[in-house]
Amino acid sequence: MNFKKIISSFCCFSFLICSSAFAQNNNVTESGNADQATPRDNFYNRYLHTEKRAIEYDFIHEKDVFWEKRVWRLIDVREKMNHAFQNPVKPFVMVLLDAAANGDITLYHTMDDQFSQPMTESERNSIINTIDTICTFDPDTFEEICMPVVNEFNPESVKRFRLKEVYFFDEETSKMDVRVLGVAPIIDRMDDNGNFLNSGPMFWAYYPELRQSLSKVEAFNSHNDAARMSWEDVFEARLFSSYIIKESNVYDRRLKDYKSSPMAIILEADKIKDDIFHFEHDLWSY
Repeated sequence: MNFKKIISSFCCFSFLICSSAFAQNNNVTESGNADQATPRDNFYNRYLHTEKRAIEYDFIHEKDVFWEKRVWRLIDVREKMNHAFQNPVKPFVMVLLDAAANGDITLYHTMDDQFSQPMTESERNSIINTIDTICTFDPDTFEEICMPVVNEFNPESVKRFRLKEVYFFDEETSKMDVRVLGVAPIIDRMDDNGNFLNSGPMFWAYYPELRQSLSKVEAFNSHNDAARMSWEDVFEARLFSSYIIKESNVYDRRLKDYKSSPMAIILEADKIKDDIFHFEHDLWSY
């Protein structure tokens, strides 16, 4: 009888030890999530966005493309609808640069917008971090001392993005569609005295190659923090404000090259947009 009590007491003691160890390793909170050693800015783990993948486009054969028009757009991050592009947590330009640093995408030179000249790693680093030389004089020896200073890239300097896209009519599905081909951040260039020189693209990113990377990065959703969109969702759903700055033409001119006033440029951009809309509309008019 005593032997049975000893065995029973030993089993109860072992069960308590195992339960205590399990509770220490898996301390489940009231929300049903296990505790972790370091604090987190939430009450549950967010990881689903890292498992998302961009849906592949339908295959388009050349014989099915009845009509197409190439246009270039400008996204101004200072517009209210585009504030997410300059989110202080992770601006969109850093999403592009991080994808390139991880080897997921290739950045291309701005000699043209046909993605013909890929950048090397050193060239990519040179456009991100610039090096200046600062010279000072030693007050004792009066010798000139020059030292290189690295200027880190400021994402706030990018206030616009350029898009290259193609509108086309697919005969197989009998619908008008649009595909983004490239994205380029626009940066203002200054001289040594801080005076404005010009503005232009830093690099071009090939959007079809970029889609998988964008699908895994959250974009801010002002309507619901629990339903963050990916950057791929933003572009595919056209959740941004932009205006046309160029259409394909024989002279390869932008609108500002042959329209003098800002109002004339806006009216010409609206005319191009309306022409694309009316082309599809007129196809179904009998």
